[in-house]
Amino acid sequence: MARVDVIMPQMGESIAEGTISRWMKKAGDAVKRDEPIFEISTDKVDAEIPAPTAGVLAEILVQEGTTVAINTIVARIETDASAAAAAPAPSAPAPAASAPAAPVPAPAPAPAPPPAPSKPAAAVPAAPAVPASVPDASGDGNESMEERLRRRSTPLVRKMVAEHGIDLGAIPGSGLAGRVTKNDVLSYLESGAPAEAPAAVAAAPGAAAAPTRPSAPATVPAAAPGYPAADPWEGDRVEPWSRIRKLTADHMIMSRRTSAHVATFFDIDYTRVAQLRAKKKAEYAERGVNLTFLAFIVKAIADGLRKHPNVNVSVGHDTTIFRRDINLGIAVALDWGLIVPVIKHADELSLLGVSRAITDLAERARSKKLSPDEVQKGTFTITNPGTFGSTIGIPIINQPQTAILAVGAITKQPAVVTVDGVDAIGIRTMGMLSLSFDHRVIDGADADRFMADVKKSLESFAEGSV
Repeated sequence: MARVDVIMPQMGESIAEGTISRWMKKAGDAVKRDEPIFEISTDKVDAEIPAPTAGVLAEILVQEGTTVAINTIVARIETDASAAAAAPAPSAPAPAASAPAAPVPAPAPAPAPPPAPSKPAAAVPAAPAVPASVPDASGDGNESMEERLRRRSTPLVRKMVAEHGIDLGAIPGSGLAGRVTKNDVLSYLESGAPAEAPAAVAAAPGAAAAPTRPSAPATVPAAAPGYPAADPWEGDRVEPWSRIRKLTADHMIMSRRTSAHVATFFDIDYTRVAQLRAKKKAEYAERGVNLTFLAFIVKAIADGLRKHPNVNVSVGHDTTIFRRDINLGIAVALDWGLIVPVIKHADELSLLGVSRAITDLAERARSKKLSPDEVQKGTFTITNPGTFGSTIGIPIINQPQTAILAVGAITKQPAVVTVDGVDAIGIRTMGMLSLSFDHRVIDGADADRFMADVKKSLESFAEGSV
């Protein structure tokens, strides 16, 4: 028999785990090489994972909704056709055999805190203060896989912990072997747990280890919501959140808590853009590109950020980080949630290049073909509720950025126009733009100067730039 392991792939340098959201094939199904066989969801992106080889999906080891570390074997493909015929029989007990193995790491830490024996104490070295060389209960001086995974949190988690002054060991982890995830940190903060949790180290069972190994994790409920939860009534339909919905909700709450949100609004006369678009749309279509109003807006924003670097910033530790690169995130509404692919170095692209990038990223976002790198390192975000008819919106900043632009509906409206010094009522193509910005680092005057230049760029767009 020739079986090939299917592993949980690493979808980016900072991603250490993934959740299997859906199996697209069942055990016993034939699969082709590079044919998508399951979907995964990570902190950054949802993606379809192709089969590494052709054959028969002999067994599925990790079920839907389960989160596992990267490189975990999630399934096996039988490449020998004759062996595959007999595979259905042993494939049934295979998951059963693996079932007892899965709970071993998880339940062990749970009952351990009350009796506090020496064995569970070794499973706590998540606290940064405990050196990796401290011998565990086995006495061999080596970390177990569970201890190593818990200590090896992602860079994002370590950054969040450092920014809020939290001890990593004080946060109950829901990842593999109790490893702390981004959602664990957000839940811990939303539960109102004090940042100085390490100080709450009560009488720990160990003598010397007590000051460095806080017992606080046992007192903090892992699933404590930071918001009032409603109860369903008779006849209501209750739908569990998908992973992308959960991440979006947590991120939005965190952003409102983090940034001093302020908004400014500008009316834009798109008549000039509408004329250029009508003139060049067919030419762009021949090159396989749809020339949209959004492309003009993205180009104007990219040029404006180059002129106003104090809007293209992030907040550090009592510092302002001026981003060298101009990477524009474009919010894409999906049937299952929201995702923000990023156009890297947008200021270096022509209007044609911007149009191609918008079309390409949106199509691959909807077909789950984006890589994690394509949704990271954005410096400014644009969202377009106007496509649904919204006059304008006040969007929430996409952390760790400090500004986000909303594009309102673009329609023909009556407006006052001046011709040869005489005012008259004319029909103009109009719309609104709103900018939400973080007042901690962006002053209102700077935000308005930036928006004034964007308005001027759109209302007098150069034909040579199309």
